[in-house]
Amino acid sequence: MRLVMKFGGSSIADGKKLRAAGDIVARSIKDGNAIIVVISALSSVTDRLVEICDKVSWNEKTLVDAVQSLLDKHTREMEFSIKDSKVRAETLKDLKKLSKELENVLLNAARLKEITPRTRDYLLSFGERFSAPIFSGILKDLGVKAEHFTGQEAGIITDDHFGSAQPLMKMTTYEVRETLEPLLRENVTPVVTGFIGATPEGVLTTLGRGGSDYSATILAYALDADEVWIWTDVDGLMTTDPRIEPMAKTIAIISYAEAIEMAYFGAKGMQPRALEPAAEKGIPIHVKNTFEPDGLGTLIVQEQFVKGRDVVKAVALVRDVSSVTVGGAGMVGSPGVAASVFGLLGHNNVNVLMISQSSSEASISFVIPKRELAPTVNALEIGLLGKGTVKEVISENDVCIVAVVGAGMKGVPGMAARTFKAVADQGVNIRMIAQGSSELNISFVVRAEDGAKTVQTLHREFGLGR
Repeated sequence: MRLVMKFGGSSIADGKKLRAAGDIVARSIKDGNAIIVVISALSSVTDRLVEICDKVSWNEKTLVDAVQSLLDKHTREMEFSIKDSKVRAETLKDLKKLSKELENVLLNAARLKEITPRTRDYLLSFGERFSAPIFSGILKDLGVKAEHFTGQEAGIITDDHFGSAQPLMKMTTYEVRETLEPLLRENVTPVVTGFIGATPEGVLTTLGRGGSDYSATILAYALDADEVWIWTDVDGLMTTDPRIEPMAKTIAIISYAEAIEMAYFGAKGMQPRALEPAAEKGIPIHVKNTFEPDGLGTLIVQEQFVKGRDVVKAVALVRDVSSVTVGGAGMVGSPGVAASVFGLLGHNNVNVLMISQSSSEASISFVIPKRELAPTVNALEIGLLGKGTVKEVISENDVCIVAVVGAGMKGVPGMAARTFKAVADQGVNIRMIAQGSSELNISFVVRAEDGAKTVQTLHREFGLGR
């Protein structure tokens, strides 16, 4: 089989875990599989790079020390996970070259006291660029022929939306095949950085948070892989967060559509955009636990499986959100109000998680990340108030989203009634409701303090702990 294996940061947090991940790849190759590895940055490294980017006004010594600290960390983990002295020396040479490049870019940015989106992408790419040569070295140490590449070098071509670039799939497919197919024919295992691509002009871009999942499915699409395996630190997609509900179970099999809904609402183990390339070609995705590699995990496929009365697959909770309501009698029957509201949100790059509009058209409510509340309210008040249509902009901070997800909900009468009755019986007040036309989820807003109780109630109501 041809497999794309992606290892997340928690799976390669230190030298011991890096070596264990390498063993997984080596064993799979020994079993006769052709593997393309997609590697994330080591745990916490991207966060450290973000912190450094946000403080480019630091003096030069501070920046040099920060880069040295990153080099020391990667050198430590490399020396633990690679035994062969020659491979170690080659890998250390790569790491030192990368650290010098990072230092030069940071010092130039600090002198200008500015980091553009383009420069930020370049700087954030170093987490994956440090981990790829280490992982390639581990595979060589284990007797596997391997070469490491950035996503750019592998052929992932994107638009120039820095920070959240979109792949240009036709160009990417051609370039990836030209670069990687010859290696695979020679039984060489490519180790490709996740998260990274480049514009057609060769300017480095990043695919956004969770972009390594996306890199994996992009490569699988381009190379017609048989499956994608996402290695993480959980057993797979779960019926809910086990920290909220101890009876949460791993979901054995789920459809792309259901997984997209779950990932959108924060389920650990998958990035929503990453599912699209695999779904387009019907490539199955396994979400598996690096620390329990023989476990079944979760299989994500095209078909929607519904067993008997198991209409709901999962209950998700989204915290750290705020609700905003735009209202006024002048909105009733006035065309273009919604367009004005969401036009302002789009112009200010506000991520809207959920929308609900009253049938009277007198108000529009939506939910956004809490960190975006202040600039959102300011933009709406400046853009809408005092023009005779919108009277008020009201916000609430103490809220959360609860989402009930499952393909079996489609066409089943009474699902909303059953959901809301169970919640009401616990004395929980629902602030806002939305249901997608796909009928794969019912989402609603409750007070933040009621979120965990609501999830537990619905998990029991639909028997998800069985």
